[in-house]
Amino acid sequence: MALSRLSSSSTSTIKSNLIKPISTIFTLNRSISSDTTLSIETSIPFTAHNCTPPSTTVTTTPNELLNFFHTMSLMRRMEIAADSLYKSKLIRGFCHLYDGQEAVAVGMEASTTKKDCIITAYRDHCTFLGRGGTLLEVYSELMGRVDGCSKGKGGSMHFYKKDSGFFGGHGIVGAQVPLGCGLAFGQKYLKNESVTFALYGDGAANQGQLFEALNIAALWDLPAILVCENNHYGMGTAEWRAAKSPAYYKRGDYVPGLKVDGMDVLAVKQAVKFAKEHALQSGPIILELDTYRYHGHSMSDPGSTYRTRDEISGVRQERDPIERVKKLLLSHDIATEKELKDTEKEVRKEVDEAIAKAKESPVPKPSDLFTNVYVKGYGVEAFGADRKEVRATLP
Repeated sequence: MALSRLSSSSTSTIKSNLIKPISTIFTLNRSISSDTTLSIETSIPFTAHNCTPPSTTVTTTPNELLNFFHTMSLMRRMEIAADSLYKSKLIRGFCHLYDGQEAVAVGMEASTTKKDCIITAYRDHCTFLGRGGTLLEVYSELMGRVDGCSKGKGGSMHFYKKDSGFFGGHGIVGAQVPLGCGLAFGQKYLKNESVTFALYGDGAANQGQLFEALNIAALWDLPAILVCENNHYGMGTAEWRAAKSPAYYKRGDYVPGLKVDGMDVLAVKQAVKFAKEHALQSGPIILELDTYRYHGHSMSDPGSTYRTRDEISGVRQERDPIERVKKLLLSHDIATEKELKDTEKEVRKEVDEAIAKAKESPVPKPSDLFTNVYVKGYGVEAFGADRKEVRATLP
């Protein structure tokens, strides 16, 4: 990244919308204040379709960069620990990890508010954390405990936090996109000046329902932003084998699109800000975020049969999103190597404590199987092992 420093200005400080303030172990270098405005060039220029791309110069602050480092490190450690819990059989069923893609979740939060909605597929742990979820809720849900965000009944693929505008992980490939356009319809109807981000992978980009939803979103100028998290492999299939045109940002044809380096948190921040402004003024837009997952598609996939280990290690060495922020912090004398290592130790401690608490959380009662099926006051509730007792709750 090309770096340059601008003058300090408290009025132009950009505040982060991340899940918590930076750890107190950070002590800013005396030569730079926390509200100094920095100007940083994105690693790769934006590529636009039917629109003028945003500036490649992104403004940030030391405080925001420290937040980025802490939050992405927390997400990385959270997912690595989930890997170990799955292998220990404390997490069952499906489990899709996000390590490598942290810049997407964190960059999005830097340019959105909780009034904006996010809906995604089943690789959803870090998106939930970015929306304000806690580690305890994450691990309790993964292990099927009542303290989970979905009370232990949704598991890895069905995280949810409506009060922060997170409408879940969805297991049916591509099905979250029309739901996201529906959320955007509600936002336009209510005139609340917010937008919806519907996230999907390159594997879902060929789904017919995606194009149907985009068509009506364009007809009605809905504030919908379709975000293709292109990690280049839909399950075990490389994008070039599945898509005649893997330029996903152009797939909307009549809808503008933007291709973004999804491993650069500042580029994501800039692109999301641009897309939100566009969606509020002119309707839908597509973002293609060029990212990469380090794990396989799910825990049952070793992730090394359809790609080489050299490819994975090459991305880690050249494009890792956390290392990029770390280099910025060091080059601007915002933090020292020791301080960053101390942060990583603190993150590991946070994760370990959350796992210990989650293990103490009880599993749901068998009777909980029949709750949260119908809206209260409507439908029929059936309960009991033999289902002999049925209680009608229709008004």
